Order: sequence, then C-alpha cells, then structure tokens
Amino acid sequence: MSEEKTSPVAAHADETSRGSVASIDRDAVQKVVDIMRPAIQADEGDIFLRDVDVETGVVSVELTGACVTCPASTATLKDGIERILKKRVSGVTAVQHVGESLSPAEEGTIVSL
Repeated sequence: MSEEKTSPVAAHADETSRGSVASIDRDAVQKVVDIMRPAIQADEGDIFLRDVDVETGVVSVELTGACVTCPASTATLKDGIERILKKRVSGVTAVQHVGESLSPAEEGTIVSL
C-alpha cells in the first residue's frame, strides 16, 4: 500500500484528532504561527499564540506593535492568519484576537480635520 506524502504538521494534527469531535495540536498551531511571524514582523508587528481551545477549535492570538493601530489588522487576522491556520492545522474553526483592541488610534480617518 502506498502512502501519500503529508506535511509533518498536518500528519501530526490528523493523528491527534482521531477519535474526538475536535482536537487540535497546540504544537502544530505554534509551528504555523512561527512560520507566519516573519511576514508580520516585516510590517513592524508581531503575533503571539495565547490559547488553543481544543474543544471548540478556537485559536486565540495577540497581535502587537503596528498591528494594533493598523486598519488592515482585522483583514489580516481573518483573511490571512485564520485562513492559513484552518488550512494547515486540522480542527481549527476560528481565530480570535486577544489583547489591545485592533482599531485605529484616533477616531476618524487620516484625512479628517
């Protein structure tokens, strides 16, 4: 019987999820976060894994630095980080930010008077 090639992270996550409704390997999540970190740091921000709820599949991360005041942080969190984690780690259902609010530092826009 031939075996399909699977990434070590995906294979380990698959092994740990057998026999349960939702089970996430925290180490697999951390590895993926570590892979994404340099891209976020390149824009003067950072990401830290804060919690993995193995029952619900919700991953909690903290975005810091420039991410806190960046207007694109919510899009980065949902369209980037969440999408990548869901694809690479079996059992991830959502990613949420914990820590400082992800909103612009001032009310209004840059061009408002």
